Amino acid sequence: MRRSMSGRGRWLWAWLPLGVAWVGCRAVGPGASEAEPGFVSLFDGRSLEGWQVVDGPPDGYVVEDGLLVCTERGGKLYTTRQYGNFILRFEFRLPEGANNGVAIRAPLGDDPAYVGMEIQILEETAALKGKWGPLRPAQFHGSVYDVVPARQGALRPPGQWNTEEIHVEGRQIRVRVNDQTVLEADLNDVRDPEVIRRHPGIFRERGHIGFLGHGDRVEFRNIRLKGLPDGPAGRTEGFTALFNGRDLTGWRGWVDPRKWAKMSAEERVVARSEADREMQRNWRVENGVLVYRGKGYDNLCTRGEYGDFELVCEWKIGPHSDSGVYLRGVPQVQIWDPYTPPVEGGREVGSGGLYNNQRHASRPLTRADRPVGEWNRFRVVMVGDRVHVFLNDQLVVRDTVLENYWDRGRPVPARGPIELQAHTTPVWFRELWIREIPTR
Repeated sequence: MRRSMSGRGRWLWAWLPLGVAWVGCRAVGPGASEAEPGFVSLFDGRSLEGWQVVDGPPDGYVVEDGLLVCTERGGKLYTTRQYGNFILRFEFRLPEGANNGVAIRAPLGDDPAYVGMEIQILEETAALKGKWGPLRPAQFHGSVYDVVPARQGALRPPGQWNTEEIHVEGRQIRVRVNDQTVLEADLNDVRDPEVIRRHPGIFRERGHIGFLGHGDRVEFRNIRLKGLPDGPAGRTEGFTALFNGRDLTGWRGWVDPRKWAKMSAEERVVARSEADREMQRNWRVENGVLVYRGKGYDNLCTRGEYGDFELVCEWKIGPHSDSGVYLRGVPQVQIWDPYTPPVEGGREVGSGGLYNNQRHASRPLTRADRPVGEWNRFRVVMVGDRVHVFLNDQLVVRDTVLENYWDRGRPVPARGPIELQAHTTPVWFRELWIREIPTR
């Protein structure tokens, strides 16, 4: 139900491996335990320093007797910092019928249970009595809300303090309540197309931690966190490399599919040979990076074909460059320069949009490009004909149909290659990884 940290009074200093400098925090508050190595307090017991109220009244969260209290006014309370991999520990107390949640890897806007993730906080006595009507398994306490269900029965009776630990590392999420493991989730195991469509947040790499009030009083204390190293772009957890960093193995040249469909078998052999020669002439590997140096429209295509997948790639461009990534051979997730004047022809909206769409959204939700010449990262999720696109960990396309540019009257193919678009200007690609999602 989407309605939601430390030690004794001494200073703790710890290095968090999250690209942030030294952090000092004072651990105070009732029930505070001895400091665990590597953990820092997120709540000083006196103020909301390090936190921000979003989408709620200023008095939705207050400090009372060293406790962080979500009042009946509720709303969302987020950390000012963002986190990727971490272990979060805290204590909480629920009156009967209380509902809250813990946001993880969440952006500040929209509903964190969908654009981020929510670990459910829900008093189970009232839930089992039917206060909220019939609940789905993944709506009970400790669940990744509406995604992965937790085991019930670990909560103490209403009014008693509970302990909780949320361990988030890559795609692995573990939740322990009162020293009992209630959830062991591998997000790569989420294969239901409807869940993937509704919850793009399960693919986010980092974001804010928060408490999500829903009009019920809930008390927190002893809130502390240990940062864990961020993982590589896509080198683990089910991904395979599309580019080996040395040569063009696994790739071939591009032939316009409209022309291909009209060719004889003999003509196709000739066209394929010419396309591969152009690929070798214009695409090259420089210092482990794929680079296009030609002056034409010579896309680079994977030899393999893919159905439903998660794709990670990093790219950079020069001034006025124009490129993109074709999904199942259909153009395209757009790449271009939104900064170098004159900015015109749609470039001002930024990269990541489904450029050739006509009936469905073609523009990105926000401009998330880094400055020209810097590396950017796409994370693209495609299930059926629907696409999520993250650019630099910002959701720029959400659950949008990719239209078939080659044949507007037909849906996109069920399978097809990944293609890197060449558009007369230099473009660089690296860290190309793909994970097939067996939804069918």
